[in-house]
Amino acid sequence: MSAPPRPDSPGRIPPAQQTRARVDGIVFDMDGTLIESHAVVPAAYRAAIVDRGGPALSDAEIIAGYSLGPPAAMLTHLMGRPATEADLACYHDHLANLAERVTVYPDMAEVLAELAARVPVGLFTGASHRAAEILLDRVGLLGHFRVVLGGDEAPRPKPFPDGVERACRLLGLKPRRAAYVGDSPLDLQAAWASGAVAVAAGWGHQYDAEEPADLTAGRPADLRSLLD
Repeated sequence: MSAPPRPDSPGRIPPAQQTRARVDGIVFDMDGTLIESHAVVPAAYRAAIVDRGGPALSDAEIIAGYSLGPPAAMLTHLMGRPATEADLACYHDHLANLAERVTVYPDMAEVLAELAARVPVGLFTGASHRAAEILLDRVGLLGHFRVVLGGDEAPRPKPFPDGVERACRLLGLKPRRAAYVGDSPLDLQAAWASGAVAVAAGWGHQYDAEEPADLTAGRPADLRSLLD
């Protein structure tokens, strides 16, 4: 695991500390960090939107909306009208039907089990709580987490720190004594804003080597060093 320098740039949250604090717990992102779901999630949105009378959209158009927040916000934007409970149910149904195509990154299950046996482990994802339960249960990871928090349970989406802070609070941790592991720039920015150690999941599909992080893990096994 490497720790590249963090350049100063306008609007960027400064480091919470110059030296790495002890990590007493870990919060994970889900898609692109624990599981490979880059084709499944857009496919579920696309099918639900068409079923509910919306336009046929490309994966790129759907992925571009990820920063808007959880499924209700996404569907509202992509369908051009307020999302209803029926719209959300349709999306979750399609996600459940496609979930068998989701895979866990190599060694992630074993590493997660080891970490969870040593420190409190939680999850904060931009997906809804229901989506997280569907996918994590399908791949057998759900039982490792003391806290599962969806984007629909945080006041503001990433890169705001709300979800990371709430996950830490529910785990009984101060953010500065926790790590947040995620693949996307939004994940790392949310970690920084919360004061948590920002750990880049270098294997994830939204990983950007140009986005500064406190630490970069090249593979899931590298996460063991967080507790060394």
